[in-house]
Amino acid sequence: MSEVQIFYRDLAYVFTAAVLGGVMARMLRQPTILGYVVAGILIGPFTPGPTVSDVHALEVTAEFGVILLMYSIGIEFSLRDLFTVRWVAVLGGPVGILLCIAMGILAAPLLGSSLAQGAALGAIVSVASTMVLSRLLIDRGELKTQHGKIMIGITLVEDVAVVVLTILLPAFSVLTGERFLSLGMLLGKAALILVPVLFLAAKLVPPLMARVARTGSQELFVLVAVALGFATAALTQAVGLSLALGAFLAGMVVSGSEVAHQTLSQLLPLRDVFVAVFFVTVGALINPRVLLSEPWLLGVIVLMIVAGKFLIWTAIVWLFRYPLSTALMVAVGLTQIGEFSFVLLQVARNSRLVSDAVYNATLTASLVSILLNAFLMKFASRWFTERRAVPAKAGRPERP
Repeated sequence: MSEVQIFYRDLAYVFTAAVLGGVMARMLRQPTILGYVVAGILIGPFTPGPTVSDVHALEVTAEFGVILLMYSIGIEFSLRDLFTVRWVAVLGGPVGILLCIAMGILAAPLLGSSLAQGAALGAIVSVASTMVLSRLLIDRGELKTQHGKIMIGITLVEDVAVVVLTILLPAFSVLTGERFLSLGMLLGKAALILVPVLFLAAKLVPPLMARVARTGSQELFVLVAVALGFATAALTQAVGLSLALGAFLAGMVVSGSEVAHQTLSQLLPLRDVFVAVFFVTVGALINPRVLLSEPWLLGVIVLMIVAGKFLIWTAIVWLFRYPLSTALMVAVGLTQIGEFSFVLLQVARNSRLVSDAVYNATLTASLVSILLNAFLMKFASRWFTERRAVPAKAGRPERP
């Protein structure tokens, strides 16, 4: 069988698994993400039955889901939304990452690792998945809530921080001035290119989209919208930043046009298809045998992601003078890791900062954290709703 035939067969497995996983999740009244990930495990190379042969090729295809999801979030989010949470995101985001690195250093003795290896693991688990979080927020209708805005703002700052961490991780064992110089040059180059391009785009794109809409051609309108999202994502990747960040920026530009809602409605079906591909592919990367072979190692990493990050983010958001209920909801949403943690994990592995055991345990921990995150967000939202309802039923004024 040729490589092309293998790819299309694998793609058929992925879509079939996505349908079955999504249906099962709906029947069990669980988030569809869980169904997609579990279905991915079942067609992955580590479980018996139908198996995808080239997971890497599917990963490339799955990136379409990342781009389209972040593009649509950018359209739904306005600059005004981000400005309302700019301080907790811009200042709190880096503080949270540093505290996670410190947590990794403290956990190093439990893992039998050096301090440098613990710091690397802390950096890896510090980055929550914007993809997972935004999908859950959209499913629950909480994207525009205060805690939803704070979560997205923080994860976008973390996405930018991934660029910094990919350069710094290899230097955790040997810090050199050359590493910091490379980082400064990369960020300077990115700003030099992106700032003028985005300024021009903000002036030109809204009238362009309005003009295309007036042609009455739905096909042309969708093509222009998709082209803008993918072109901006490719540009940010070319200057060393993430595809997701570029797609989000493109959506922010389009959000200023009078046809923003029309653009979003046209993209939603395409976005949901490739989001399903992304999460099934994530599931295919998971080796469930790690649950049995390295239970202690897996348990410590999951504890860092769920309990450690929960305490860190509750404290940070609360210190920025948000209500405790908001701080707790934000903390619950950030207790998971995903696609960008995989990038950092690969960098750390290539730099020999994590062993194969830690590598596999962290991949499995990502799945466990995603599964737990969906349940925790559902429970937390219901719990806070019931707490607000009790004073109202008792005739007492409702607490903010």
